[in-house]
Amino acid sequence: MKNHMLVIFVLLMSLILIVNGKTKTEFGVGVILNIETSFGKMSRSCISMALHDFYQQHDNYTTMIVPHFRDFKQNNVEAASAAIDLLKNDQVMAILGPMTSSQAEFVIVIGNRSKVPIMSQATSPSLSTNDNPYFIRVAHDSSSQLEAIAELVKHFDWREVVFVYEDGEYGRSLYSDVMLTFGTKLMYHTVLYPSSSDDWILKELYKLKTMQTRVFIVHALPALATRFFKKVNEAGMMEEGYVWIITEVLTSRLHSLDRNDIDSMHGVLGVNSYIPTSNKLTNFERRWKRDFQIQNPDDDATELDMFGKWTYDTVFALAMALEKVGNEIGTSFQRKHKSNTDFDAIGTSEMGPRILPWIRNIRFIGLSGDFHVANGQLQSSIYQIVNVIGTGKNTIGYWTPKSGIFKKLNHETKGLKAVTWPGDSHIVPIGSEIPTSDENLLRVGIPAKVGFVDEFINAYSDPQTQQVVATGFCVDVFKAVVDALPYAVKYRFIPFITQDGKKSLGSYDDLLQKLSHGSSHAWRDWVSMLYIWSEFTCLTQLLKQKFDAVVGDITILANRWDHVDFTLPFTEAGIAMIVPIKDERKSAWIFMKPLERKLWITTGAFFIYTGLVVWFVEHRVNKEFRGPPHQHVGMIFWFSFSTLVFAHREKLISNLSRFVVIVWVFVVLVLTSSYTASLTSMLTVQQLRPTHTDVSEIRNKGELVGYRDGSFVFGMLKKMNFSDSKLKSYSTFEQMDTALKKGSQNGGVSAIVDELPYIRGFLSKYCTKYTITSAVYKTAGFAFAFPKGSPLVPDFSRAVLQVTEEQMMNISKQWFGEAASCIQQREPTVTSDRLSLDSFKGLFLIAGLSSTSAFMIFMFKFLYNNREILVSQGSSVSQKLAAIAKTFDRFESHKPSKTVREATDELVSEVDINNTPQSFVFGQEAGVLSHDEGFSTTEPGTPDNHTIEIIETTI
Repeated sequence: MKNHMLVIFVLLMSLILIVNGKTKTEFGVGVILNIETSFGKMSRSCISMALHDFYQQHDNYTTMIVPHFRDFKQNNVEAASAAIDLLKNDQVMAILGPMTSSQAEFVIVIGNRSKVPIMSQATSPSLSTNDNPYFIRVAHDSSSQLEAIAELVKHFDWREVVFVYEDGEYGRSLYSDVMLTFGTKLMYHTVLYPSSSDDWILKELYKLKTMQTRVFIVHALPALATRFFKKVNEAGMMEEGYVWIITEVLTSRLHSLDRNDIDSMHGVLGVNSYIPTSNKLTNFERRWKRDFQIQNPDDDATELDMFGKWTYDTVFALAMALEKVGNEIGTSFQRKHKSNTDFDAIGTSEMGPRILPWIRNIRFIGLSGDFHVANGQLQSSIYQIVNVIGTGKNTIGYWTPKSGIFKKLNHETKGLKAVTWPGDSHIVPIGSEIPTSDENLLRVGIPAKVGFVDEFINAYSDPQTQQVVATGFCVDVFKAVVDALPYAVKYRFIPFITQDGKKSLGSYDDLLQKLSHGSSHAWRDWVSMLYIWSEFTCLTQLLKQKFDAVVGDITILANRWDHVDFTLPFTEAGIAMIVPIKDERKSAWIFMKPLERKLWITTGAFFIYTGLVVWFVEHRVNKEFRGPPHQHVGMIFWFSFSTLVFAHREKLISNLSRFVVIVWVFVVLVLTSSYTASLTSMLTVQQLRPTHTDVSEIRNKGELVGYRDGSFVFGMLKKMNFSDSKLKSYSTFEQMDTALKKGSQNGGVSAIVDELPYIRGFLSKYCTKYTITSAVYKTAGFAFAFPKGSPLVPDFSRAVLQVTEEQMMNISKQWFGEAASCIQQREPTVTSDRLSLDSFKGLFLIAGLSSTSAFMIFMFKFLYNNREILVSQGSSVSQKLAAIAKTFDRFESHKPSKTVREATDELVSEVDINNTPQSFVFGQEAGVLSHDEGFSTTEPGTPDNHTIEIIETTI
């Protein structure tokens, strides 16, 4: 019974499988390949194995892909014809291939018209998946690898590259992306033609060899690339110092090349997409090698590349998308009734629009790892950086858009593993090199110096060796900069002078023009004047000479920057004015210098004011403050000014005046102490001040100004409204010194205006006689000049910084001596030690309030005690004022205070002694007795009454 049941179960399962096998709906898929190539054979094998593996894993699917292969011989027309045949006769729902961009371009147009998806591995950026909705690129866009290559160039600090690419849409489309990626780093490009002979390639390589750039990026298919690199070796460009980087199209096909081809690329760097290893991939590669060797026993290509892996995953993606759509829609095409062209005969697919969204955006883990198609483009994530060594390649690092370059995928260590460079070198190439043959020496132009100082630049011909000898500060700096470069540079100095060495061939601007590429219109105009025999030799030399650099006291100016490139400056920047200095210690009026004018005036005013207040208070009670009017005036000035040396001997009676004097003596003590300290400083410390502080001051006074002969400073002074008659040129430091000694009034000049480097040199010789004013006009300083766009400028600028930090002090000391400390003392104007009013405002405020308060108290009491005069009736204002004045001028003697009883006893005793009836009053005259004006005043009694009025005094 059990056996019967088992038999029935097996029969039912077999029946189900048969039914399922018969119900699968088949959909045709076109495949366009060149079967005779190794790539075509690999792709066909991968497609067959993918279909077998997919439907073995998904035997329950109701749809099935049936491939229709078309073979073509690398011809664009044949590829288009194969596509039309597949659509017209087989009515395929999709087409895989072709691979090359030029062939795919035609097929994509057909796919867009017939609404059939074209899944191709064409990598040209010119084929846009956005502009072609039925184009799905199942490979990485070739432009995506440029970011990895650019990061590689940046990693090794290579500043320039040369792009070598194969002619055709495949290479031209990438060239535009290279320009966008590298920008100014792209110095040159060379086009290789598939039909080019070996001699033509060798000629192009020799042209590249004469250039300074040593970093080359090669983008060519294997057939042309292998020929090219064999000629690279023949030209001697696969040696130490050279860098060759190949793109993915060649890196991914290295395994298919023979030993000799790979050996010619020894030391080359390359990039290709990274495919992670897995058990599934390992097992597949083992099966694929076995099957491939069985099917193609004569083919040596036994390594599966990334394009084969992507082909395998593409079939999986298409099969999954087909199953999602299902068999609801047939494979028929909608065609017009009248077909005038092949396109009309094809019609439009009904399945294409339905399956397109599923294959245009799909993601799964496949044989190649994360197979992610977005908007019709296979997304790239990781690139592998390889180094071709011997007959194979070695992975030295990885690149990702987010993390950059790393040695390993775990992103723990940045950088790359050890690289073997061309020539079996392990030293990282600089990336550029100056040709060092005698015919290609760096020609360095030097400005002519006829009769001027040679501290900065000088050149002469050695009579024995007939060689040009250049000396000077600028030359030594240039030599130090060349030594600091990371590569060797040979150069030859060429003076910008006539053959007889007697005169210059032109100005500095003329010299810089010789750095420009090509000749300007001005040069062509001068050629037309060559019939003038007297100038023939000079102009011929001027037109023939060309320089690779200019060294000297070349100032960076805006109008020069338009024609040449400058390095960073190696001297101080700016223009300044030199003027004589004077020592103010020899001035006859130096004793007036400690105090500023406002402080002198304020101090004098307070002396007078304090004297007046003391006189007012002491005048009525102190005999020493009385006398004729002129004596009063003299006493006012004498008393206050005598407090300077505390020589006043007048005894003060009033407490108010004593209070005023106490405060004023404190103020005088502070003033005299500060004055003494400031004057001492002025007499002991050197007080050096410039005769002029600003060039406009000299211009307004109509004085003369000097400048260095041949300098652009002359034009600057002209712009500052100096007339030619007020400007004088000089050629040597000695001439400048003589002119400054004479001065503008005696045939010399009042100042010299020049660039700071020359001023430093001048002051190193005449440190104690002249100084730099504070008015410095900005310029960019001295620099080396190169032709516009010269690749040497960044290297020389970096070396200039290094020399400036490490060697500039020694070079300056060698040519200008120990002048640093002296120059530092002359640069600034000596800070003023003069005392200002702001420092003593508080003291004067206290003194003023004290004196004013005492004076107000005195006047209040005086007017109060004499109020009868002010309130008297029948008197005019003038009469009252006259009475007050007369009362104020009346003298009152001062005696010690007495009590009422003591005063009464004294008076009674006097009455008894004299026995003469009369009235007595204290004091010589009627009025107030107290020196403080604090007593009340009464009229004397009559003799008949013998009245005695006694007033008690208080102090």
